[in-house]
Amino acid sequence: MSPPTERQLSRVTASLVTQAHGGGGKAMKDLIDDVFVGEFQATPTVLEDQARLDLGSLAGQGDRLAMTTDGFVVSPLFFPGGDIGTLAVCGTVNDLAVGGARPRYLSCAVILEEGLPVADLRRIARSMATAAREAGVEIVTGDTKVVERGACDRIFITTTGIGVIPAGRHLGIERIEPDDVIIVNGWLGDHGAAILAARGDLALDTDIRSDCASLDGIIDDLLEAAPDTRCLRDATRGGIATVLNEMADASRLAIAIDDPTLPLRREVRGVCEILGLDPLYLANEGKLVAAVPPSQADAALAALRAHPLGQQAAIIGSAHQGKPGRVTLRTGFGGERLVDMLVGEQLPRIC
Repeated sequence: MSPPTERQLSRVTASLVTQAHGGGGKAMKDLIDDVFVGEFQATPTVLEDQARLDLGSLAGQGDRLAMTTDGFVVSPLFFPGGDIGTLAVCGTVNDLAVGGARPRYLSCAVILEEGLPVADLRRIARSMATAAREAGVEIVTGDTKVVERGACDRIFITTTGIGVIPAGRHLGIERIEPDDVIIVNGWLGDHGAAILAARGDLALDTDIRSDCASLDGIIDDLLEAAPDTRCLRDATRGGIATVLNEMADASRLAIAIDDPTLPLRREVRGVCEILGLDPLYLANEGKLVAAVPPSQADAALAALRAHPLGQQAAIIGSAHQGKPGRVTLRTGFGGERLVDMLVGEQLPRIC
C-alpha cells in the first residue's frame, strides 16, 4: 500500500466565522484546511471520517489502552500562560498521563459561535498544535460545528485522548496504604488565580501565570525513580482539596497535610485573602498529586525537582489509619481543620 500523498490545502478568506463554515460545503472545507489541517498535519493528506491507527504499533508500547474525554469552556479564551487551545491539549494529555499512560492520539471537536474572528481561531489552533508537539501526541481527527450568535461563548472545545499503559504500571487511588507520602510537583493555585485576574472584574494587579503544561514527561521521571508509586491525580477543578478527598475516600484511609509545607506563591495567598477564597480549592492545570511509599519518597522528590515542571515539588503530608475518607490540614499554629470536598462552584468556567 503506497503512502498517502500530500495535497494542496484550500484557504479561508473570511475574517469572521459564519454559519456557512459549519454547513458542510466549500466554506467549511476552506476553514478546516486552512486553520486546522494546516496546523495539525505535518503532511496534509486526504481527509476521512475517522482516524486509522496502527494496532501493532500501539500493542508494542504497552498492554492496555487508556482513553479519556474532556470539554473546555474557559473564560477568557486567552489568559497569561495559555489559552483554551493549550488547555484542551494539556488537560487531556494529563488525564491520560496520571493513569500511567503514555499519551499518543487526540481528537478535537469545536463548537464555534458565528462572528468569532478567524484570527482568534487560528491562534487557538496554533496553540493546540504547539502543545501537541511538545507532548508528543498527534491530533488525528476532529469535527467543526457553528452555532448562531449567543448560542455559545465564541468557542467550546472537546478533546478525546488515547494512550498506552506500559506493562507493569498499575496506578489507582484505592492502592494507597498507611504512611504513604503525599507529594505535589510545585506551586498550587496558579491557574485559578491567573484566570480570575484575567477576567478583569476585580482590577487585580498581578503577574500570576497559569501553570498549564503537559505532565507526561515529569510523570515518566517520577515513575522511574519511584516505581511503586501508588497513584497520581492532576488537581484541576476543585484543586488539591478535592483530589485528596477522593484519595482518602477510595483508600478508606485518612490524609493529613501540613499548611507550612504547601507550595503557594505569596501572590496567590494574597488574592485568596482579599477575595475570601481557599487556595486548596483553586484549579491547577500542570500539577500532580502523588501518593508514594515512604521508602521511595526521597527519590520521587529528587526526580520531580530535577524536572522543569517540578522545581518547587514538596512533600505536603501523608496517609494514615484514621477516620476513613477524612482530610485534615495541620496549621502552623498547631491547630487542625477539616478539608472537605468543594461544595458548589468557587470559580465557574475555569477550564
